[in-house]
Amino acid sequence: MDTLDFLVRKDQLSRTELRTVPAPALDAGQVRLRVDKFALTANNITYAAFGDAMSYWGFYPAEDGWGRIPAWGFADVIESRCSGISLGERFYGYYPMSSAVVLQPIRLSTAGFSDGAAHRAALHAVYNSYLRCSSDPFHTAQTEDQQALLRPLFITSWLIDDFLADNNFFGANDTGDAIVLLSSASSKTAWGTAFMLAQRKGIEVVGLTSAANVEFCKSLGCYHRVLDYGRLEQVAADAACIYVDFSGNAALRKDIHTRFANLKYSSSIGGTHIDRLGSARDLPGPRATLFFAPAQIKKRSGEWGADLLGQRLLQAWQAFLGTLGKPGQPWLVVKRHQGPQAVSAAYADVLAGRGDPRLGHILALN
Repeated sequence: MDTLDFLVRKDQLSRTELRTVPAPALDAGQVRLRVDKFALTANNITYAAFGDAMSYWGFYPAEDGWGRIPAWGFADVIESRCSGISLGERFYGYYPMSSAVVLQPIRLSTAGFSDGAAHRAALHAVYNSYLRCSSDPFHTAQTEDQQALLRPLFITSWLIDDFLADNNFFGANDTGDAIVLLSSASSKTAWGTAFMLAQRKGIEVVGLTSAANVEFCKSLGCYHRVLDYGRLEQVAADAACIYVDFSGNAALRKDIHTRFANLKYSSSIGGTHIDRLGSARDLPGPRATLFFAPAQIKKRSGEWGADLLGQRLLQAWQAFLGTLGKPGQPWLVVKRHQGPQAVSAAYADVLAGRGDPRLGHILALN
């Protein structure tokens, strides 16, 4: 059996290759899974853009200069030399953009396992965990596409909201309503963050987006105001505010730091504007700080326990699923891409930021 890998040049993300390699024989304790489907969103572009800085390339190493972008999805066990994992079992987790993958399960439980491969030992446990669909409370067969597309992004959104609240919004609401500015407001992680923030009193959620996406963002119903990027003057320059940057657009970040003298906190989440990424150094106001979701998960797990954290996430996730739109007019439209060339084309579109923000891309190389 051969394995098909989708590879990306680390220094030139628009350059890709499809390579077929012989599937390695399994060692004792290993399993082979067929990657059935995975989601492709702007979040995956962030994984690639920050692949070296945040070790995303380390999950599925490739030869020098090339990387295998990890993606959230579902896979089925097609070969097992691991006691406790059976053929045909289905797992949700962090897979390569490949047709199959070999994992080395450790810490097996009814919930799932962690990958114990040596090269992943220093990587964060959140990304090393694989959940049995048969016992995962988040899983339903009819919402798998939505889970692959939105679950990891929504968990990040939930954690951003929780982090800001945990830090009392950095004093932005001490004397009145705080304004939270979200760039790339049409992106799925920004959307989830706005959904959570809009439920808090004393917070005005302002979405920043391109002119073409203003009406879509308004239709989501979770932004108090939506402005295109050229309309920052519609927010008072002395407003107490927080900037949550999903775009990575260096020019926009500079404009915001320069205009808002009462900017209390600046958080960098990702990079949807891959052609405009730039340094966050030498900006007026607070230092732009990269948000790392696993750190907030670790903090809350320690304070609340894993069970309570899981319950709160599940409750919020179920509420969010209920907002995805009415039949015939959904806010999320799943588009499936099957086969190597379809995967390559979908990647090129997402990298370039093309397409309807309602679309969610589900891919499969098989």
